[in-house]
Parts: sequence; structure tokens; C-alpha cells
Amino acid sequence: MKYDRFIKAALTGLTLSLTAAAPTMAPAETLRVLRGAASSALNVPMNRAVVVESDVPYTNVSIANPGIADISSLSDRTLYVLGKEPGRTTLTLLGADGRLITNVEIHVTPDMGEFKERLAQILPGENIEVRTANDGIVLSGQVSSIARLERALELANRYAPDRVSNLMVVGGTQQVMLQVRFSEMNRSVRKSFGTNFTVGGSGGGLTTNAGTTPSAGGGNNGFATFGFGAGSMNVELTLEALETRGLVRTLAEPNLTALSGQEATFLAGGEYPIPVAQDENTITVEFKPFGVELNFIPTVIDDDIINIELHAAVSSVDTTNAFSGGGFTINAFSRRETSTTVEMRDGESFAIAGLLQDDFNDLSEQVPWIGDVPILGALFRSAAYEREQTELVIIVTPHLVSPTRGAALSLPTDRVQLPSEADLFLLGKTSAGTQIPGAAGEVARQDFSGSYGYVMDE
Repeated sequence: MKYDRFIKAALTGLTLSLTAAAPTMAPAETLRVLRGAASSALNVPMNRAVVVESDVPYTNVSIANPGIADISSLSDRTLYVLGKEPGRTTLTLLGADGRLITNVEIHVTPDMGEFKERLAQILPGENIEVRTANDGIVLSGQVSSIARLERALELANRYAPDRVSNLMVVGGTQQVMLQVRFSEMNRSVRKSFGTNFTVGGSGGGLTTNAGTTPSAGGGNNGFATFGFGAGSMNVELTLEALETRGLVRTLAEPNLTALSGQEATFLAGGEYPIPVAQDENTITVEFKPFGVELNFIPTVIDDDIINIELHAAVSSVDTTNAFSGGGFTINAFSRRETSTTVEMRDGESFAIAGLLQDDFNDLSEQVPWIGDVPILGALFRSAAYEREQTELVIIVTPHLVSPTRGAALSLPTDRVQLPSEADLFLLGKTSAGTQIPGAAGEVARQDFSGSYGYVMDE
């Protein structure tokens, strides 16, 4: 008995729970048609069926465009209308006497109910409004990013291919400031040692030259001459020893701001004139830009993720590889450039390009046989040594930015104040001292003292 009561109670509870969990079925849409009365338009979702009921029996039913909607008769008073393709068509009902009962305008549209449900599931929290217009879908409202806008359009095209109108706008910060740092170090070391031995007299002389005179430095730097005479004979020995060191430091930090999806360009440098022959009697001049060049297109994809298409270059005039001809001298260019596409978040940095180059050149010249003699052969031998190192790094950092008040910005000219007459004529100061707060003051207080680079191995 106890077991029977327990089983009954369990079955009762299960029945109640299933009844509560069962979904409530929405009643199907039905259009009632009355003879002699104007029928309203019937909206049929695509791939869905709507019931049409007539108050009088019909004997003949037809659809103007079966490709848009299909019909299925259930009885002499009831039929199904199935939406197949978005569009408009007409349903005609005829009575037993052949007289017209009514014409019903059928408007087949994409299934907006299902589309809105899927849109809310895939893009929750987005303020997107969905409407139908001329057999298509119109999306409006504001979304948080371009990526979510593209997802909404892709989903809408599933329900209305090639019939989606986009009136959505992207909210949030859509302006990107790109900080680019070009850092380059060029170091060079050159050393040379050579001799010039000359013996002469009234009857002629002998000259040996174990090396060429270096041009670096100019003049007679690095030369020492020794000589003596005995009667009509003169002996002269010239020793050549020269060492040069060079260091070039290049640092550029251009900042450029652009709207998402728009291109921005930057050039800090100049333009070099190059003559171009058009024909035998005409020469025109074209200008080639050089300096620090930057082109980029930022795209804010989602939240703070930024896609950057970047082209950067550093170029300078190279006078050592000049071309001369036709009365013109055209200098060459030393150019380092990169073109890439990267993706990063707001405030993150990326080293998009790097160059480490080490060139070494060693040259030895001597007078045959004599230069191989120990100790004494050094006077008939010359050696030259040259080494160059180049390091180049390009680092980019994007930031999402918004406009600010002009009073919050400082200019480079704010760091330098014009001197008074007393400062200029009595104290010899070219600028008046100021106390500038923040980062601008730190830069203003910097000087040019201190070591740079490092000493190369010899």
C-alpha cells in the first residue's frame, strides 16, 4: 500500500513538472475572407504557412506567381499559403457560380521573428533595429564595433541574400593615433698604415710606395716624413698612420592620427630635384621625397583591437654614390623601408622591422719579396682596416584617442622663452630660463652631454 501511494505521488509530480515545462504554442495566423468585403494584405514569412478561411465555399483558387507563394487546399473553405521567396503576389478565390469571392494580396517576407532571435543570441546587448522594406531587410541602430556590424550584415544576408540595407553606425572611439619610433645607429672605424720610401740622387732615384694615401681627414693628417742626405744622394721615408671613427644616431618619433578606415600620410624631410630628359632638347625636373615617411590605415575591429596597414620608410641623400653626366650631378639615396599589416590592442607595441648589418673590409699591400722580410719589411708594407655597423628598429604603438580642449595641449615652442635684452647682451643667453611642468619640462632640461653608442672591437 505504501509503495502504491509513493508511485502515485511520483507520477503526479512528474506530470505536473512536464506540464509546466511544456512550451506554450502560439496560435497560427489566420486570415478570414468575407464575400464582397475588401481583404487586407496577408503577410507570410518565408518558409512558413498561413491559414486562409472563407465564409463561403470556394470552387477554384489560384496564385498569380507560384514562385513567391504556394497554396494547398485543406477544405472547400480553408487553405494554406506557404511563403517560398520574398515578393508580392495575388491569391484569387472563385465561388461555385464562377463569381469572384475576393483577391488577397500576399506579401512574402523574410522570417523576421527567427532572424531577431538569432541576432540577439549572436550579438547580445547590441542596439540593432530590424525592419522590412521592399522584400529586403533594413538594419539600423548603433553597434559597438566594425566586427559586430559585419557579423550582423552576414547574418542578415542569410535570410535576405543581396537585399540587406545597412543604416547602422559604429559607436565608441574610432580615431587612432599611431606612435612610430625610428631608431638607427651607424658606427664606423677606419685604420690605415703605410710607407713611402724614396732614394734619389743626381743620376736618378728609386721610389717605393707600399700603400695609397687615405683621403679621410684631408691635408697631411697622419703623415710623418724622415730624410737625410749623403753627398748627392737623398733618402726619404714617409710613414702614414691614420685612424678615423664615426657615429651617426638617427631617432624620429612621428605621431599621426586618423579615423578608422581612413588613410593618413606623414613626411618629415624634403624633396630632392632630379633632372629627367623628355627628348633631346627638353629636360624637366622631378622631385623625389626623402626623410621619414609614414602611411597607415587603421581599422578598429572590435573593442580595442586595431588592425593597421602600415608603410614606413627612412631615406637620406647619399653623396658617395653620385652620378655625373650631361653637366648634372645626381646624388643617390640611402633608403630603408617596410610595408606590413599588424593587429594589436590599444597601447600595445610591436617591432615591425629590424636591421642589423655588419660590414668588414681588410686590405694589405706590400712591395714583392721585400715586404716579407721580418722587421725591415714593415717599411715596405701597407694595411687598411674598415668596419661599419648599422642597427635599425621600427616600433609602432596604436592608441584609441578622442579630441580634447586646446588648453590641455602644449607646443614645442612653449619650452623656449625669448630672452630679455639683459639676458642677451649682458649674460649672453639666447633663451630665458623657464620652469615647465611635466614631460615638456623634462625634455627642455636635457642637454647634449653624455656618451652615445659603444666602442667597436678593433
